[in-house]
Amino acid sequence: MFAALAMCSSPVKSEATPARSQRRPWSLVARLAVFYTLATTALLLVTMAVLYGVVVRYSDANDNLFLNDKLRAVRADLAVKKTNGGELLVEEVASEPSDYFVRVLDRRTGKVLAESPEMGKWLWPSVFPAPPPNGHIPEEGSEYKTSAGKWFLLMSAFAEIDRMMPRPVVLQIAQDRSDDKAFADFFRNLLLAVLVGGAGCSAAVALLVARRALRPLEQMVAAMKRVQASYLQPRLNRDRWPKELDSLAAAFDEMLARLKESFERLSAFSADLAHELRTPIQNLRGEAEVALTRTRTADEYREVIELSIEEYQGLANMIDNLLFLARAENSETPLNRLTFKIGPEIDIILDFYDAAAREQNIGLSRQGDADLYADAMLVRRALSNLVSNALQHTSAGGQVLLTVKQANGSVEIHAQDTGSGIGPEHLPRIFNRFYRADAARSSNSGGVGLGLAIVKSIMDLHGGSVTAESKPGEGTIITLRFIQSEQMSRSDQHRTNLQPLV
Repeated sequence: MFAALAMCSSPVKSEATPARSQRRPWSLVARLAVFYTLATTALLLVTMAVLYGVVVRYSDANDNLFLNDKLRAVRADLAVKKTNGGELLVEEVASEPSDYFVRVLDRRTGKVLAESPEMGKWLWPSVFPAPPPNGHIPEEGSEYKTSAGKWFLLMSAFAEIDRMMPRPVVLQIAQDRSDDKAFADFFRNLLLAVLVGGAGCSAAVALLVARRALRPLEQMVAAMKRVQASYLQPRLNRDRWPKELDSLAAAFDEMLARLKESFERLSAFSADLAHELRTPIQNLRGEAEVALTRTRTADEYREVIELSIEEYQGLANMIDNLLFLARAENSETPLNRLTFKIGPEIDIILDFYDAAAREQNIGLSRQGDADLYADAMLVRRALSNLVSNALQHTSAGGQVLLTVKQANGSVEIHAQDTGSGIGPEHLPRIFNRFYRADAARSSNSGGVGLGLAIVKSIMDLHGGSVTAESKPGEGTIITLRFIQSEQMSRSDQHRTNLQPLV
């Protein structure tokens, strides 16, 4: 048993492993805080690096300038010194301790002629750079670090003692830069501490600012959570939100408006559907109950069954129409598009309704023709609904005219009648399901208000449009507009699964 459980559990574990390996994305607060901190840290780093470089360069430049001036002064002083038999009087050359050291070497023998006290303790003659040729004085010295950790700035130059009796010598001068190096290290550490502290402060400020900046989103989420199917009234006042959230608030309000309209339409549709189904079902039940009140003949039972069949047929037609509308709402419903002449198709429909029109003394006619790229079966259904609707609302002696026009890449079919017309208060709603009014159109499907809704769905499937113009007492014009383009002519030609009209 345990082995079976282990075998069953192993695939589940292997499937769950990839899910655990996926990391959850960072929150917006974390992202904003990290990006702000990185940007601030980078700015501080560049600023402090520039500041450190400027301070260190300024210190180095001052030390080099100071040492250069001292070297010039000492060389000028040596030129006027007197010698005793060619020997330099040592006590006259930098004999007192100072912040710089001086050494005089014989140029030919390398012998130390004079040097500052304790200079030999720190600096050997060999550690100094070679003097520049032609008697030039160097602009920059070289740095040297002793084994004890002391730093010195070194310069060398050629010089002469006693112009009257010249003696070539090498002049070496050095400055103790240990204090400058210690200050540079302290300044660098101070800047690093400020950088770390600034990064920490910027991270804290970034978190605070990001949370405050995203607080409107939290309020928006709270408002969204209050939305329910029974409560679609809350709206996000766009004046309250920042400019960046204005479009989001507007989209949310528009979504709520669409949801409210959809729920209202769904409620109305459910109520209308229940009403339309209740009447035929009550008729069927009433006929059955009457038939069972007493024993009847076979002809009487047959009559009851025939009446029931009519009600059943009406219910079947209503269900077929509702299924058609449900499938038509799917934008991926395939259409069997092909190019055909619309005139002959209209003539076929008019011939089908010719007997009913003659009985009502109504004239049926067609004008114009055009090539139409569409689903012929669905177009016939839409036109049949329009003709049936027109006949129901046109008085005796009236006319029903279907006109075809082609222009500007579209084909328009106008269905015009001289009937009772539609009031302006009903006109915007005549294409809604189950919508009926005294002066509005009903459909050919049992008069339940689905005919024009089917027409609109067919036009939506074709990417076209349907519009209505009417004046009470003068008649109605319903226009079907089919867009004809090269792109539509290349669309798929799969056969639709919608049921034919007859």
